[in-house]
Amino acid sequence: METCWEEAGWERLAPGVARRRMPQWDETVGVVVGRTDILVVDTGATLRAGAGLRSGITRLTGRRPTRIALTHPHFDHVLGSAAFAGCEVYGAMGLDEWLVRERETLREDAIRHGVDRDAATEAVDHLASPHHLVCGELSLDLGGRTALLANVGPGHTAHDLAVLVPGRPEVVFCGDLVEESGPPQAGPDAIPGHWPAALDRLLALGGADARYVPGHGSVVDAAFVRAQRDELAARFGVSG
Repeated sequence: METCWEEAGWERLAPGVARRRMPQWDETVGVVVGRTDILVVDTGATLRAGAGLRSGITRLTGRRPTRIALTHPHFDHVLGSAAFAGCEVYGAMGLDEWLVRERETLREDAIRHGVDRDAATEAVDHLASPHHLVCGELSLDLGGRTALLANVGPGHTAHDLAVLVPGRPEVVFCGDLVEESGPPQAGPDAIPGHWPAALDRLLALGGADARYVPGHGSVVDAAFVRAQRDELAARFGVSG
């Protein structure tokens, strides 16, 4: 099965754990396969992208995904979610209210970054609210393995969720708290004064030997995350 992931364009991170860098916006989508459940981390920028991810994962595993974790509420990470009908959706505390309140902002942001207007409107109109909100940490039993959802923000947004997959190696899906393909993007919804502390929590979660999966770019190590934390602290004038 692991060879199949790589042949299908996924990067194997650990047994039963893989990620894919999506075209155009280079956002990362992750998958964690247990005996009874399959967790998808983020869902791509459009319904079409989400549908492709769902059918591809189903083809590779012989089972449909059952759970989704959304790392933060930006269009390239959430707008494919409606293609995963029937899945339980998890997000950081407050994500549900944000997605209702800022639906038009989400749609316009997608269009501004190149999503077709009709596709953006359809995805936003069908976007489901998270079923489960994480305050602190939540452990998911996927059958023979666990995934720990951790509300480590705010930072990149007010609703940043990380996903730790224990094992050898441990894998941490960071969302856009960490970016490798360019400097971390601090938009109008970023909370810069808290971002370095969010990365401290991320490092404490994964430890020195984990593989850290950024929202955009190549997989990095703890030293990279620590250096980015220090750069953000200097950039935003945060002491400590």
